This record gives sequence, C-alpha cells and structure tokens, in this order.
Amino acid sequence: MTDNGTLDVAAEDILWPRYAEPEDLIAIESVPLSARGLPDSTYALLVRAAARWSERNAITVLPDATRWREPLRRTYGELLADVHRYANLLHELGVRRTDAVGLIAPNCAELIPATLAAQLAGVAAPINGGLSFEHIAELLGRAGARVLISAGPELAETTWASVRGLAAQGLLDAVLVLRPTLAAGEPPALPSIDGVVVGYLDALAAEQVSSHFVGVPPTADDLAALFHTGGTTGVPKMAAHLHRGEVSNAWMLAANSLLDEDAVVFAALPLFHVNALIVTLLAPLFRGQSVVWAGPLGYRDFALYAEYWNIVSHYRIVAMSAVPTVYAVLAQCPISADISSLRYAMVGASPLPQAVRENFQTHTGVTLVEGYGLTEATCITARSFPHLARPESVGQRMPYQSVAIVRIDDDGAWEELPTGETGLLVISGPTVFSGYITGKDELGHVTSGLGSLVDGWLNTGDLAHIDRDGFIHLQGRAKDLIIRGGHNIDPATIEDALLAHPQVATAGAVGRPDVHSGEVPVAYVTLSADATVTEPELVEWAVARVHERAAAPKTVTVVDALPVTDVGKPYKLGLRADATRRELVDALAGVDGVRAVTADVTDGAIVARVTVGDGVDTSEVESTLGRYAISWKVVIG
Repeated sequence: MTDNGTLDVAAEDILWPRYAEPEDLIAIESVPLSARGLPDSTYALLVRAAARWSERNAITVLPDATRWREPLRRTYGELLADVHRYANLLHELGVRRTDAVGLIAPNCAELIPATLAAQLAGVAAPINGGLSFEHIAELLGRAGARVLISAGPELAETTWASVRGLAAQGLLDAVLVLRPTLAAGEPPALPSIDGVVVGYLDALAAEQVSSHFVGVPPTADDLAALFHTGGTTGVPKMAAHLHRGEVSNAWMLAANSLLDEDAVVFAALPLFHVNALIVTLLAPLFRGQSVVWAGPLGYRDFALYAEYWNIVSHYRIVAMSAVPTVYAVLAQCPISADISSLRYAMVGASPLPQAVRENFQTHTGVTLVEGYGLTEATCITARSFPHLARPESVGQRMPYQSVAIVRIDDDGAWEELPTGETGLLVISGPTVFSGYITGKDELGHVTSGLGSLVDGWLNTGDLAHIDRDGFIHLQGRAKDLIIRGGHNIDPATIEDALLAHPQVATAGAVGRPDVHSGEVPVAYVTLSADATVTEPELVEWAVARVHERAAAPKTVTVVDALPVTDVGKPYKLGLRADATRRELVDALAGVDGVRAVTADVTDGAIVARVTVGDGVDTSEVESTLGRYAISWKVVIG
C-alpha cells in the first residue's frame, strides 16, 4: 500500500511472481528474497491483511462436526481487533518481547487470535494437551512461560485439570481460559488460586484497546514461537522459530499461483502443530483467503468424516491439508454432494502410500499434492504440482531454500553426494530454525542445534535422493531403517507391497529383535470392512511382492488400528515395542517363573521388562535377554 492507502501495483508484482511450474523456480530466485517486500513479522502480516480486506471473512470456525452449519465468523478487521485486545492484556500482565506465553487447548475460535497475540506481545509456546502432566510442566519451564492460555473445563476437562495442578504448584502467574466456540450460557466459575490471575481470556481482554498494540511490535529477527517436536514419548525438544522464518515460509506457500484470493481453505490440524500455523493461518493472510476451521477434535472427530463432503460443498472448499491417514479414511466416505470446488489437496507429515493416493484420487477425482517439511525448517521445504504428477517424489524444493544429499563420515564430516545417490537430506535457507531451546538467561532464550545444525545446514534425519530435475525422493527415516545382519531395509518396500492387497487399509513395517540377525522385518496391518484375508495369506502376498528376499516380513499381524501421533503421523516406536514384546514372549515361553513380559517406550527408546516370581533364579532369563541387542530389566515381584 502507498501512503494514501492505494494499492502499489509494482510492489504487488514483486511480491507475487508466477509460481505454477517447476521451471518458475529459476525466475523467482533471480530476485533476492529481501527485495520481495515481505512483512517483518506475523503481526505485520496480519496488519497488512486487515488493511486490504478489512470486511472480508477471515475465519469461519465450526463448533463441532455436527454443527457445521452454525459457525462463528470473523472478518480480517475483527481478527486484528481481537489480536490487539489479547496482546494488550498479555502486555498488562507483564509479557514482553522475550517472554514466552504457553498455549494449551484444542482448536477453537479464541485460540486463533490468542496464538497471534502471543507472537505479538511475546513468544508463543503451543503445547499438545495430550502430553503428560510432567512433560507439560517441563516444556513450560524450559520455555520460561509463566502466563498460560488454556482450555477451560468446558473445552477440555483433562487439560483443565492439568493446568489447575500447574497453577497450584506455583508454576504459573496467570491462567487465561478459553471457552468452546459459540459456548452458550454463563461460563463455569473458575477457582481462586493464591498469587495467580485466573479468568476467561475474552472477558479479561474486553476493555483492552483494540485499535493498536500498546507495546513494541516484533522485528523480523525476534523469536515468534517455540514449537515442540515429537511428543509421544520422552520430553520433546522445543524448536525456536523467528518471525522472518515463519513469514518467509508462509509466503513460499502463498506464492502458489494455483490459489487466488477467493480460495477457501479448510483447517483441521491442531494449532500446536506447525502445519496448522503456517499452512492454514499465516499463508492465507498473504492472499486474504477465508479459512474454515474444524471443531476442537479436528480430523480426530469421527463425526467429521460423515459430514466432510457436505462441508466441502457448502463452504466451497478449494484447498485442504492433511496426513495420509485422513485421506485413507476419506477415500471410503460416500460422496453425495458437489465437491467440484476442491482442487488442491495437500498431503505430508509421513510418506504417502501409493494405494492411498490411488484410492483417494479414484474416489474424488482430486489429485493429492505431496509436500515435505519439518518443524526445524519452520514447516514446508518441498511442494509438488498437481498437473505434473510425480507419485514417487515429495516435490521440488521451495524458493530460496537449498537442499543437498550428504553422507556423514565416521569422523562426523559431511560429504555431499552426487545426483541420484541416496543419503541424508540436509536443508539451508531462511526457514531453518535458530536451534532448540536449552535454557533462558537475562538476554532471552538460549538455543543450540544439538548436533543437527552444521554451518547453517539442517540434518533432517531423512534418507533421500534428488533427481536430475531437482525433485526430492524420500527413502525413509534413517532411524526407521530395519537393519538385518548389516543389510538396510526400507520399511516402505514392505508397506507398499501389503497396501497393494485389496483388503489392506493401512500398513506399518518395523524391525523385530532377532538373536541371529539383530532384527528381522515384521509388519502390522489394518483391514478394510468385511475383509477375509488371514495373516498367513498376507505373509505369502508380501513375500511374492517384496523384491529383496531379506526384506520379506517374517510375520504380518492384523490390528484394529496402527498407532499414530496426535497429528496422524505413524508412530513406529509403538510397533517396535509390540514386536519386541512378542519376540520375548516366544523366547521366554519355556522359562519357569516368568510372570509377565512387557516392552515400553521410555525417552524415545524401547525397554523390555520381564517380571519373575519371588525366589526365581533369574540367570536363564538374563541369559536369554542378553542374546538380543535391546535394553531390558528383570523385575522380581
């Protein structure tokens, strides 16, 4: 915009290059990113959107999947006003630029502006409410967050119970409570806790200034957010995001020439995940797009799937983003509505099985567009093009990001590999994070790459190769490899073979401990409704289709559901733990005195536990366990 409020056409041309084909990348990067005129911060991005599209609908929030016709709507102008009120309340509570604000809540209408307000007044620290009490306390302490925006008793009773416990232990100075979207009636009374401000966020912020922020706005190099990684076991690491990293990554997505200002985006991933923030909140701000937000359970709400195609039709959804497990379910949901508006279905977070791709595309006529990214690189590093399908690739690197394939030598040195060779994928560029939070001092948060950063390059931990056209092909996680007698086996080869079976819905392959080979491949599957195939038949099926004899699974186990994280990523450690338990149950079947065998994940590692009776000689048990390359304990009781 110019000083008199008119649109600066030249500036818009610089901001929006053509980005519809892989070949456009060269022309885009001929202009330095610094010349693109990107906003300095997520707040400046929101201010820009509100100045351009004040009366346009910004967010449409569904109370839940069954009430999708009764949403709450906020325009861009109203969204900015909410952010100002919430940020000014945080400022009044003492939050300053280097102070973290915790956010623990399912998605709801208030959480969206609260997240942006936390990045304006201080540093947002979104946390998965499904974590244990101890892990939540550890993350809040590591972030230094004394102010917490939390789900209240109506929105998430379990989360609220944990938050009350945190406040009672003196770990918090203020608890700002969120209600469900369009909550009716008087809210429940909140407890009084000595030394802690406790109240409903919207009510406490009602009298705050809504026209501007009373504090000092953030700059491009200020911290914007602390996003924890993983989070299923052990205390997750916290990745530090700068404002310039979040804004630049959001612009890389928004620059997509296939989506215009009228595109309506569907959002259902939780806001403690980077995809929800970057893909479905910040990127739409660049174009003034409207976003329809699902209810608090998001894609975990089974009722959503029964109504999903009606929602797409009613709101004319153009783009959506989800994980492969979501598309696997949607491919089985009957379509009785006009979904012709949907043309951009993005998929990421885990490898996309070919069977899921084919089933969804056949069912809907919509091409799945793969992408690739990780929290440590803000969110998205590679994108695909729906009209130029490369099913074997996760896409081309995004503008201004660099990628390479390396081998790490025994002395830790990185050796870049030539085109086509498989190694570790590394990334550099403006979206690479500043490090993991290791503490806080008088100057702010202290970060460290913890071995993942080398001269500005991020080791993703993913095995991949890059083809001659610059497209990235993932080969699996380095830590997910099944290593059988020194032979590396990609679990995807087993999973793809099993997913080709018409009665298999999902599949996961892992290594089972083995006394001879270290580990051998085994697989777990879920079946489609009315399936009749047996486990031995699935083993035969896989053996016939897995090209490497060593990679053929020893067993295939049918389960009701494969373990996943809260955002739907396959959770291989859970399967490895089960495979370990099954192996040890068989190995110890003839040993007297064994009462129970378990295998659990502790701090990211699998630990087997064998319980024996009092007075039992444990030497045979210990001898048996010692034959495996695993961690184990023998317990008397």
